[in-house]
Amino acid sequence: MPKSAGSWGPWALVLALGACSPEGVFDRAPDALEGAPGALTGACAGNTAFQVGSGIYDITGPAAELGMMGYAMLDQKTAGIHQRLRARAFVIASPCNGKRVAFVSADAGQIFQGVRQQVVERLKARYGSLYSEENVVLSATHTHSGPGGFSHYALYNLTTLGYDRQNFEAIVDGIVQAIVRAHTNLAPGSLRIASGDLLGASLNRSPGAYLRNPAAERSQSPHDTDKRMTLLRLQGAEGAEVGLLNWFAVHGTSMGNGNRLISGDNKGYASYLFEKEKGTDYLASKTFVAAFAQSNEGDVTPNIHGGTDGGGANDFESTELSGHKQYTLAKQLYAGATQPVMGAVDYRHAYVKMDEVTVAPKYTDGLLRTTCEAAIGVSMLAGAEDGPGFGSEGATCEQIHGVWSEFACGLTTTSCQAEKPIVLEMGTMVPYPWTPEVLPLQVVTLGNLALVAVPFEMTTVAGRRLRQTVLGQLAPLGVDQVVIAGLANAYAGYLVTREEYAKQDYEGASTHFGPWTLAAVQQETERLAEALRLGAPVPPGPTPRDLRNEQTTLQTGVVFDDKLLWVEFGSVVTQANAAYTRGQTVSVKFWGGHPKNNLRRQGSFLQVQRKSGSAWLPVAYDWDWETKYRWERNNCVPTLACSHVTTEWTIPATALPGTYRIRHDGDWKSGWDGAIRPYTGYSREFTVQ
Repeated sequence: MPKSAGSWGPWALVLALGACSPEGVFDRAPDALEGAPGALTGACAGNTAFQVGSGIYDITGPAAELGMMGYAMLDQKTAGIHQRLRARAFVIASPCNGKRVAFVSADAGQIFQGVRQQVVERLKARYGSLYSEENVVLSATHTHSGPGGFSHYALYNLTTLGYDRQNFEAIVDGIVQAIVRAHTNLAPGSLRIASGDLLGASLNRSPGAYLRNPAAERSQSPHDTDKRMTLLRLQGAEGAEVGLLNWFAVHGTSMGNGNRLISGDNKGYASYLFEKEKGTDYLASKTFVAAFAQSNEGDVTPNIHGGTDGGGANDFESTELSGHKQYTLAKQLYAGATQPVMGAVDYRHAYVKMDEVTVAPKYTDGLLRTTCEAAIGVSMLAGAEDGPGFGSEGATCEQIHGVWSEFACGLTTTSCQAEKPIVLEMGTMVPYPWTPEVLPLQVVTLGNLALVAVPFEMTTVAGRRLRQTVLGQLAPLGVDQVVIAGLANAYAGYLVTREEYAKQDYEGASTHFGPWTLAAVQQETERLAEALRLGAPVPPGPTPRDLRNEQTTLQTGVVFDDKLLWVEFGSVVTQANAAYTRGQTVSVKFWGGHPKNNLRRQGSFLQVQRKSGSAWLPVAYDWDWETKYRWERNNCVPTLACSHVTTEWTIPATALPGTYRIRHDGDWKSGWDGAIRPYTGYSREFTVQ
């Protein structure tokens, strides 16, 4: 089945169908102390003293029979776990002005508007005004191998057959718990910054659209994707390592649309490698956290050999290759990070009604322009270069030819959407738009580093232009680096340049608000940056819709679990061998229950255990790279409610010789009383030579 990387190509089918905070100023509301803005003036001039805290929490949703988010394949439903998904949170505060920011990188396809609304709501209930939309940044890594159904807008729930409350709650609660941990762990420390180029890890999947940008602009970079990785090292005042946070632009599509196992993809694997090296304890309230966050990856694929080819023999190997490259550079930057971050924490945030922005001529072609009601174009159905869907890219009214006659374009588009032949106008759907129209924009400064949080997938050149816009305003404050924090705080498709939009490749067709969307974002973001530079407030803008009570679903939950009369839940179907050598794979199949009965967040569906005297010590869990937890429905009796669970452990080269066993933990639902009860199963003992 062809991979449709980040493409939503199969839409054609669907459319046809406070208590723990440190003492002192940090207990106050974030704007209680208004120091002079900037790194060069006022109380924060030359400041290098911060408070830093990190936290990590499980956000893994249903591991069976829930559509995955990213490829929009109706038949791509979860059927197990390869990596657990995590929310990685950092709280950074500057005592010199009493301000703080919470930044979260979450292993998710997107951060949807409803997720952020409820995260902030719960933080306010716990901490009062300490955290708000102003100073909370939630960014998605954009893995395409996580469960979906967690948007409050219809377009993004179509292929999951509606809203899934269980997954939504897992993500929201996990993000909140990660921030709570980071908040609790806040302590004096420092920030150091480093950056470097990562070559051979990314490819521009829409080179034709990229080449439409002015040659003079393209000549300012030797590459057609952004190769720069920017890394923050968070260090405690006593030298304790708190964590790292880096940004690098590449899609989370090393795992293809044939995959059914939950995975953090290449960025999740990079985080796992770094955290394993640092001895991260995923169950501890305080531990080292390594976040590989997303940037302007809109036209950037990890499949560096073209198409769906990431260089590995299979998706798992391609994920390893991509993730390991990011890990290797991050390790070098982390070790060499000596430049202190200097200045203060500050931020500006506003909601913008993106479908009716009037854009000043300085941001456009010299004329006053407007944005449009949200719509997607025909080429969105075609998918991207690294994963074709239906038809081909470049369906445009720019040059009338073929099926897109002047008559056809007149029927399918509006003058506002220009070259885009429209296949679906989400903004005019009733009773509610199918995608959000009121969206958050946000600028955060961490001393001389600025973060620009955008609710889009920005292409390479779009990101470069927005960074320059913000840098032009903030350079007088001492800001010398600007990073795009992509897929942040909400989600509304792609963001391309005007020139790329005219090509109507997948990314241009997925830019909802028309050809001048980037210009509108530049204009509104520059207003935020200017206000931050001047120390001035900004109006909050219109309030986005809260659709939590307007959700529907066609999904069926777990009615009950069944088994053969003569076996128990946890009984072994296929047993382990008596002995193995390193490099071999141990596979054990159990009679199991449906994983929706208990997500076992902050837990595990499996353990690999080694015998030590009379005790059994866990050496691997369902989140470790060498393990896989697989679920399948087994129609063993007329009820069709039986489940088989297969646990796999590929024995690493570092495994100690000895006696081992596999433990499987699960839960089953009774058809008699509806109660959910835990069970445990064990394999035979086996030796590893």
